[in-house]
Amino acid sequence: MQPGGSPGVAPTLIFDMIQSYQRTAALRTAVELGVFGAIGEGAHGAAAIARKCSSSERGIRILCDFLTIHGLLSKQGTDYQNSPSTAVFLDPKSPACLASVTQFLGNPMLVNEFEQLTAIVREGHTMMPGRGTVEPENPIWVQFAEAMAPMMGAVAPLLAEAALQGRSGPLKVLDIAAGHGLFGIHVAKRNPEARITALDWRSVLNVAQRNAKKEGVESRYELLPGSAFDVEFGGPYDLVLLTNFLHHFDTATCTDLLKKIRAALKPGGTVAILEFVPNEDRVSPPQAAAFSMMMLSSTPAGDAYTFNQLQQMLNDAGLQNAKHVLCGELPNSIVLGTAV
Repeated sequence: MQPGGSPGVAPTLIFDMIQSYQRTAALRTAVELGVFGAIGEGAHGAAAIARKCSSSERGIRILCDFLTIHGLLSKQGTDYQNSPSTAVFLDPKSPACLASVTQFLGNPMLVNEFEQLTAIVREGHTMMPGRGTVEPENPIWVQFAEAMAPMMGAVAPLLAEAALQGRSGPLKVLDIAAGHGLFGIHVAKRNPEARITALDWRSVLNVAQRNAKKEGVESRYELLPGSAFDVEFGGPYDLVLLTNFLHHFDTATCTDLLKKIRAALKPGGTVAILEFVPNEDRVSPPQAAAFSMMMLSSTPAGDAYTFNQLQQMLNDAGLQNAKHVLCGELPNSIVLGTAV
């Protein structure tokens, strides 16, 4: 029996949650120091890793032991190796490296809000000034566009395939909250006659434009700076992409935006939504369901919406034939609606 506990019951989960900040800090530090890259280049002992990372041997040894305990490294004798997942997702030489994601998700603007979580839960909204992360021209979205592109690299082709539904020929596409631009870019790559209009804040569109040029689609890539709620969309469009956006707002605001999108679509046109979509129990699957906590801490009224909620928004906006497409093992979901 544990002290003060019951037979067969241990407080392990409680202590894991209390001390989870240590795992976050250890991962960010390992990325910042280049630990995973150093190991990937052949430095395996603490002394060798420390030299490559310009750090103390004691600090590196304790950090690497901690990372080993939590599955990011393996240890044989005194030598460390990247785990299979770490080698793919955290070694800078890997084309699938997600190390830059730690920059955005570890942004103090997001992290520090959790120091005020008690007040946030009591009030039901972020304690950030203004409207939190949805404050107009918030610079955090430039960092998002620059840092999160690797994470979306696996999702963008799936969205393009689901959104196009095999359509070829001339296609006019509006990419709302384009961010890094990868979603519209992949549509353009899959359909060589598609023309993309990317909508976002001007500073964010600079990142999307660079990515469009890098991928060779800049001649079919136009910019529409401003707020999705305020600018005229133009059109009509065959396809509208609405990615990682609705979760920032309440149901009424989302529905009004979808009505604006409906008005900008051709008859038979498609809106393709990318979201974290929890099941109706709102606690599964874990990553999608837990995203609501991020919205509680960073927005006035955002949430992770179930498919039924999204379907109702689409129907209320005059968009029919809602379809839910899972993205394999990824936590994202694609929701499609049709202008009829």
